Amino acid sequence: MSRPPGGPSDPSPEPEGSGFPDRESGSERPAYAGPRPRAVAIISAIVAAEAAALLAAAAWYGFQLVAGAPVLSFWGAVFTLALLLAFASWLSAVAVFLYRGFRWPRAGALVAQLFVLTIGFPTLTGGYPLAGAAMLIPAAVAIVLLFDKRVISFASRAAGAPPAL
Repeated sequence: MSRPPGGPSDPSPEPEGSGFPDRESGSERPAYAGPRPRAVAIISAIVAAEAAALLAAAAWYGFQLVAGAPVLSFWGAVFTLALLLAFASWLSAVAVFLYRGFRWPRAGALVAQLFVLTIGFPTLTGGYPLAGAAMLIPAAVAIVLLFDKRVISFASRAAGAPPAL
């Protein structure tokens, strides 16, 4: 559906619920979004905690690397450290932008939780039940909450500028 043509002297208002911020008020959220559901804050906190855990693992790994711990390949260890840092920053971005209500972090959060599940089950059954449960329980909670209808309706903002036409 398109708007009727109008001249430059006749600026027509954007349609209600277009999903873009209101230009006059400078609002960051669309008009239809409503208040932030508690589940979004919970998911964001879980993902942020996972990012912090990866950052702590990267710090420990980097300290061990600098302290001279034996490794098979120095550059392989540096690459692993870079991956830990990259994943920690990616998860931090997912947590922040999910909390803000963007659409794209839902998929990133789901993939991260599935990775945590694939590591958590062997950890749980491999003799580390507390560590496995510490991974599995938050991941399962986040997965369930990601499919809540309030979370889906809140986190549905697409990034980008308002349409030109």
